[in-house]
Amino acid sequence: MNAPLRRVGVVAMVLFGLLFANLNWIQAYKADEYRNSDYNGRVQVAEYERKRGNIEAGGTALATSKETGGKLRFLRTYPGGEKYAHVLGYKPVNLGDTGIERVENDFLAGTSDALIANRIKDMFTGDETGGGNVLLTLSKRAQDAAFNGLSNNQVGAKKGAAIAFDPRTGAVQALVSMPSFDPNPLASHDTDEATAAYNKLESAEGGPLKNRALSEVLPPGSTFKIVVAAAALENGIGKNTQIPAGPSYTPPTSGTPIRNAVPSICPESEVSLISAVTESCNTGFAKLGVELGADTVKEKARQFGFEQDDLTVGQLGEGGLPVAASRTGAMQGPDGSTDPAALAQSSIGQRDVKMTPLQGALIAGAVANGGSQMRPYLVRQLLAPDRTTSYYTAKPRELRQPVSGQVASDLRDMMVSVVENGTGRNAKFNGYTVGGKTGTAQSGPQTPDHGWFIGFALDSKGTPVSAVCVVLEEAGSGGSGEAARIAGKIMQAAAADSGGR
Repeated sequence: MNAPLRRVGVVAMVLFGLLFANLNWIQAYKADEYRNSDYNGRVQVAEYERKRGNIEAGGTALATSKETGGKLRFLRTYPGGEKYAHVLGYKPVNLGDTGIERVENDFLAGTSDALIANRIKDMFTGDETGGGNVLLTLSKRAQDAAFNGLSNNQVGAKKGAAIAFDPRTGAVQALVSMPSFDPNPLASHDTDEATAAYNKLESAEGGPLKNRALSEVLPPGSTFKIVVAAAALENGIGKNTQIPAGPSYTPPTSGTPIRNAVPSICPESEVSLISAVTESCNTGFAKLGVELGADTVKEKARQFGFEQDDLTVGQLGEGGLPVAASRTGAMQGPDGSTDPAALAQSSIGQRDVKMTPLQGALIAGAVANGGSQMRPYLVRQLLAPDRTTSYYTAKPRELRQPVSGQVASDLRDMMVSVVENGTGRNAKFNGYTVGGKTGTAQSGPQTPDHGWFIGFALDSKGTPVSAVCVVLEEAGSGGSGEAARIAGKIMQAAAADSGGR
């Protein structure tokens, strides 16, 4: 009997040891994960005992909490509905939170280390001091212009995005993605109702939960010509230098000719670089890209921000809303050597080149700001629950300098020519100098083209006040002109909200 008992005892000791190790693993390494889980009911109830702080912009509360008298004491509400949905996100009971609600959750909930003094005070007073307040950079007028422009666009596009920011600081002035959604049903305390609302949005046509301004990449079409023009300016070509053009160009290794949008665009054998940008000359830029070479084009795109995998938009230096990386593609054949046909198509923003709307705005912003590209941010300030103390105030920071001041000046002249004399006339508005670049990008063999516009506005002193990108997906032939019109309205609103500086 002793041997079987010893074996049982050894097994019991091993099982006890494993249980002990597992408990220590949970306590030491998994406690935070379980405590902060979206499915931890006790944590959820405790979180709703304290009033969540506001998210505000321009002195207006965009996300608030109202008392319910129920088990979950406070209900999160979003007075602006669809207009701010992709910035704010939502704070649900039984689902994962998103947007600024997620990024700034600890501060809004009052559990941030910055607010520990309030929690200590509450231990003695019995109070439940609310969470802190998050103040955003958004311009209400610019956000209105972006939302209304996309919602009521004149070409019938159902999907698109717009983003604008101050080129001098990186402060985001507007961010809209369409189709949008109403976050209020997702924050309902009726978890069945919230789940049903989420499932409906998740399966809805057009993907309303997607933040197209930051997370979706599309071929940028002719807006990418600004990147190629920058590379040309840095490699011995001036804005008035004549470059090869013509009505058609068939790259080496390819039997497929590249043509201009209409026969009247750069039919001559040579045009100046500024004319090629103004007219949006496909043949000129296809030939120019092949002449510069894949390494040069790809490197210049990288310097503007392509291939960056870790950019976020929230607080400066902290986590924020994730941004998808824009890509240039290989521009190479199967053997790894440069493929002139792929490079030619890439140089006019097609082939494997893909870009987020934010990246388009960053290109325009760097040109407007003398070659300095500022880090974009959404959070302007973090205020205490009683609004007497600021725990964070944004201090603008440069992200990179993709081009010199002289190259930026030449690009600025070319982009102004596009709006004054070329395809971007719809972006003009009184009192400001507007520059930009339109883009029409093929979306597929059986679908309409995407319409793009990237641009900037300068005041009477030449100071940049706004940089913008608008994309209308599958908008057809008039898409880029309509994108330019919407962009002009956004920049005009942003300029008005900034006091016309």
